[in-house]
Amino acid sequence: MTTHVPQALLDAPLSRERGPASLQRQLHDRLKHAILGATLAPGTRLPGSRALAEALGISRNTVTAVYDLLAAEGYLLPDRQGTRVAALTRPARTARTAQGKPVQHAAPAAPPAIARRLSPIQSEPAQTDGDAALRPGVPALAQFPLAEWRRALDRAMGRAGPSTLGYGNPLGEPALRRSIARHLSVARGVRCEAEQVVVTEGAMEALALCARLLTNPGDTVWVEDPGYRGARTAMHAADLQIVPMRVDAEGLCVRESDWAARPPRLIYATPSHQYPSGAVMSAARRLDLIAQAQRHGAWIIEDDYDSEFRHAGEPIGAMQGLVAQAPVLYVGTFSKTMFPSLRLGFLVLPEALAARLQAPLGQLLRGGHRHEQLALGDFIESGAFGRHLGRMRRLYRERQVALREALSRHLRVPHAIDGGHCGMHLTVRLPGEYTDARIAAAALRHGMAPAALSSFALQPSADDNGLVLGYGNTPAERFEALVKKLSQLARAAAADAV
Repeated sequence: MTTHVPQALLDAPLSRERGPASLQRQLHDRLKHAILGATLAPGTRLPGSRALAEALGISRNTVTAVYDLLAAEGYLLPDRQGTRVAALTRPARTARTAQGKPVQHAAPAAPPAIARRLSPIQSEPAQTDGDAALRPGVPALAQFPLAEWRRALDRAMGRAGPSTLGYGNPLGEPALRRSIARHLSVARGVRCEAEQVVVTEGAMEALALCARLLTNPGDTVWVEDPGYRGARTAMHAADLQIVPMRVDAEGLCVRESDWAARPPRLIYATPSHQYPSGAVMSAARRLDLIAQAQRHGAWIIEDDYDSEFRHAGEPIGAMQGLVAQAPVLYVGTFSKTMFPSLRLGFLVLPEALAARLQAPLGQLLRGGHRHEQLALGDFIESGAFGRHLGRMRRLYRERQVALREALSRHLRVPHAIDGGHCGMHLTVRLPGEYTDARIAAAALRHGMAPAALSSFALQPSADDNGLVLGYGNTPAERFEALVKKLSQLARAAAADAV
């Protein structure tokens, strides 16, 4: 066995300049790469620490420390005769040309295998940051009362002891759960106690929990079509059979034959403000859906999307509160009422389920975000949350009116407007020749991010062509110029399609 200093270790001197990599780290990486690259073959006897230190002009302690670390990692095997390279199973090396460039093979390698349940999940259209104009789903971030929120955080941190640095209650901070239950009872007519509330990382985690807790792979779930893409993603990831259910002016449309042909285990609906159409589910349909769900042993997920921002008339109460012991799991989020990066939402379980799911939830969840949860509870109880909601309702009402006026004056293509009585977006339906995906892609290049209505549909129909225009984070004074540009882009898209 050779014990001379391998040339691979002497090709370049170790750098002594101040930098992120110490001499020890440089030597460690050089030896490791030589071993992984087979420059140092298995069984190669390495020189003693003194000999290598002299050859490299570094201290013997540095070499000894590197040898010890590589031995601990399994790259080297020290014994009485010295130190040798361990036998490793190496990944296949990429063939390279003489210039060191990878060889381009005629047949590319197969893509890595992933879970089959993920194959139906499609990437969303190109996204931009929240500052892009007309992007739906983004609240008025510049109007959020940061000073009040900072004071709530300071109070939470000041009152909190060392124990709050732990995981905490997996279902959420008790103070926040009580605050959420009180707020929902007053503002949304939800029937619940704090023990039924589970704090989640936004609505998406709440939807995923519903699927994990109540379904088995292969079960059927009904989802609105067109509808919220995140709900479809959560159901696909749970290996459920998704049945798209059409939406009309009264919301989710279910026929008697649907219950016989494709009975669901779960039903996903946004009854107070359907996303993206803005439809409100009628009382008759709500009551019928609850009754049929009870009869067939199904659960309804009520996503109360944007319901806090009602612009006309009295707020529409939650479906969950219509009937005692309704088979409804109520989902909400603070991403719109507060701000998206807060990553806090909630799930209200039916009373009977809450008791049975305590143990599974305790194992599935781990708590966390405790100071933010305590601050949010304080923010609600102090009245700051209610004041903020009131200000945002007025602001969004004004912006919605301004956007309607701009569309009326400057959108020079045939169109019809849906929604507007709630939330932070309008849906503009367009004739088929004005391809919504083409318009949305062109708008993105001009700093606008309207969503193509067709992208929300699992089984797009001729009616699912249009633009979903968010006005939450776009000042009203910009609407005229933005709509004029959209009008130009729509006409160009129609001309290109001819």
